[in-house]
Amino acid sequence: MGKTDKKIEQLGEFGLIELLTKDIIIKNKETHRGIGDDAAVLDYGDDNVLVSTDILMEGIHFNTIYTPMKHLGYKAVVANLSDIYAMNAIPKQILVSLAFSAKFTLQQIENLYKGIKLACSNYNVDLAGGDTSSSLTGMAISITAIGRGEKDRIVYRSGAGKNDLICVTGDVGAAYLGLQLLEREKKMFLSDPKTQPVLGGHDYPLGRQLKPEPRADIIKFFRENNILPTAMIDISDGLSSEILHICKESNAGCRIFAGHIPIAPETEKLASEFNMTPLVAALNGGEDYELVFTISPIEYEKIKANPHIKPIGHITGKKEGCAMVMDDGSSVPLQAQGWDAYSSRPQK
Repeated sequence: MGKTDKKIEQLGEFGLIELLTKDIIIKNKETHRGIGDDAAVLDYGDDNVLVSTDILMEGIHFNTIYTPMKHLGYKAVVANLSDIYAMNAIPKQILVSLAFSAKFTLQQIENLYKGIKLACSNYNVDLAGGDTSSSLTGMAISITAIGRGEKDRIVYRSGAGKNDLICVTGDVGAAYLGLQLLEREKKMFLSDPKTQPVLGGHDYPLGRQLKPEPRADIIKFFRENNILPTAMIDISDGLSSEILHICKESNAGCRIFAGHIPIAPETEKLASEFNMTPLVAALNGGEDYELVFTISPIEYEKIKANPHIKPIGHITGKKEGCAMVMDDGSSVPLQAQGWDAYSSRPQK
């Protein structure tokens, strides 16, 4: 069966992108790097201009039952800024396009923009334009982030080399568990509107889901310590998916160690409530907006004292494949099982 014989949900997001863009030819010399990374890279002078865009659809990417509008606006921005940081560059401007139906009040839209403006203020980014439209149903938010980076310091997914260390910032899995908690309480509310949500004691995973922060601090740390990762990507679709992206683009394999993957105690606690292995959330959850990157082993001395960075494995040759080493020493294939917009959407 060829790709064109498959349904969209069988291809998945990245399969669909590959199909639709396989015959695109770059015509302009200023387009230094097109589709295939966290951001497009445009060469217009001394530095590179980076451009990234994302669209968020109500019912697919967010649910207004449990997502405050101000939080939604904030998260929509930082998700895009994270793509620019993942290229080792600095975001400078955003453009916002918004479509919404008549069910939304003026106050809700104003609150959405309060979140957008707060994110811009926190990360020194200008809201430089956009568009608005009405919608027959629901809401759609499209944000384009524009950044700037020095030509010799842009980091792609394709530069990882054999024996490079694989590192992760912060911790992973919390955002996914926060989402599971919100979904559980939503179901309880829909079955009995008099039910009060039970969210106490889980501020950390809820915060990671509703108000994530991109790792601007890590990009600053790289610059201050003259560190240049060989490859990098942000964790939006799950740690395993992102590592596999790096390996595919770098024509490499990897070994990661389950016991080294950073998981917060609050994540482990909430995972136990759902009878879930925390490692599953860490590998497949997504929306953490942390960074996973590779560096040469000789750079290890520069990062080892940073409490926000943890090595979790290393790059191998492509023939060795991509695997995760468990605590008992056994190996299992590393598989991409992160969230996918097309496989997750309701089917008619």
